[in-house]
Order: sequence, then structure tokens, then C-alpha cells
Amino acid sequence: MGEALDIANAIPKNSDITIKGTDDYSEISNSKLIVIAASTGIYLKSRNEMVEAQVEMIKNIGKNIKEKCSSPLTLIVSNPVDVLTYYFQKETNLPRTKVMGIASSLDTSRFRLQLSKSLQIRNSQISDAIVLGEHGDSMVPIFSKVKINGDLGSKRIDPKIKDKVWSEIRDYWIALRNYKSRSQFGIAKNTFDVIEAITKNQEISIPASVMLDGEYEEKDVCMGVPVTINENGISKIQEIDLDQSEQNLFKLSANTIRENIKSI
Repeated sequence: MGEALDIANAIPKNSDITIKGTDDYSEISNSKLIVIAASTGIYLKSRNEMVEAQVEMIKNIGKNIKEKCSSPLTLIVSNPVDVLTYYFQKETNLPRTKVMGIASSLDTSRFRLQLSKSLQIRNSQISDAIVLGEHGDSMVPIFSKVKINGDLGSKRIDPKIKDKVWSEIRDYWIALRNYKSRSQFGIAKNTFDVIEAITKNQEISIPASVMLDGEYEEKDVCMGVPVTINENGISKIQEIDLDQSEQNLFKLSANTIRENIKSI
């Protein structure tokens, strides 16, 4: 509520946006789009360290949303995002195309950044660098698809650089926490991009956590995969070719998420 009081003072005078802080779930009735960024605390060692409390939280939020709002598109930012996306979808029984975990796109932004630093080139020179799987230690940077200045560049990337970049992406949040309490702007930008596409009836292709049902030979697990999102939610789950090493790591990541789900 305090944040709403503060942010409301930043609305441009020609804007028709209204901001209101409340703990009354009836305020979200008829909402088309809901973003969940709630947390029971600040994790310090692992995104999974508060998983039981977080799952209890997401179930409660899901129950209230189900009672007050019919079939909204829901973006989940809260961590551990893959586990919470899974439990939220199960609690609400919303179509899997309407429940999206927004995190792999953030890892993708970090992948491109760290790769550009290691190769000493501009961020804009790198394309098709994506991260799939868990938003956690088992995440899978897809080096085989990376393009540099439009050309396939995976063979130009030394294995030592790959290991370094992978480690930097995985531990990016830890390095950030050495300076401030939590990441905000990166995930806000990635979430905003999805909101903008949905509200302006555009399409956006990003990796996002979604319930899989046979894609990538995985079922009943939420994890980051490439998707196309429009005003109706996920319109397509893209199945891209992975090399054998990436397939193995993707399978390992799926199993890691399953174990985290089963731990509750």
C-alpha cells in the first residue's frame, strides 16, 4: 500500500493509469492480467530455501484469484518460479497457456551480457542466446544457437569461456546481492515486455516457464522453454533443436525441478 501511495505520485499528468494499494482481492475482479511478485522473505543462499512457505503463499493467492477473477492471464515472478508456476496452475486449474513464469528471459538477458563481456564485443552483436530449464543452478544456456553478427558463433566460443559464462549467469543474483537486497530492474523490464505485448495485441517470443505436456519429451513439469505470447497468453510452445549435451542438461534440469516439487 505504501508503494502504491509513492508510485501514484509518479504518474504522468496526461496518463489514464490508476494505481491503488489494497489487500482486498475483490479489487482484481474482471482483471485480464495479473502479475504475482509476492514473497514471504528474502532468500540469501538459494531460490529454493523458502520453498515450502512460498508454495503455501502461491496456493493462497491462487485460491483467492480463482474465487475473484475468471480465467486471467497470470505472470509469475516470485521464486522459485518453476515450482510456483506449477503449484499455481494446479491450484487454479487455469489453462497452461494462461500461466507463465517470467524468469528464463531474465537469465537470457544475463547470458547475452556475460557473453558479450567475455568475448569483448557489444551486447547488440549477439543474438539467439537463450537460457532454458530451471531458473536456478540447473539452468541450461543454449550455446549451440548463439549468433555473433548474424553468423553461428558457437564454434568460436572456447569451452573455458562457456564454463565461465555459465557460472556467471548462474551466480549473477548472488553477485548482485553483494550490493543490494534484490534484483528489480532486469526482471521488471522483462515482465513489462510481456505485459506490453499482451495489452497492445502484439506478439513476443521469449523463454518462459510453462507446464509441459509432451514438449521436449517432458510432462507435468514447469520449466523455461521458448514460447510465443500474445493477447490470449501462450499461443505456441516452440520446440527447438538442441545438441546432445544440451538435451542431457535439459533432462537433468527437468528432474531437478521435479525433485523440488516433490519436496513439498
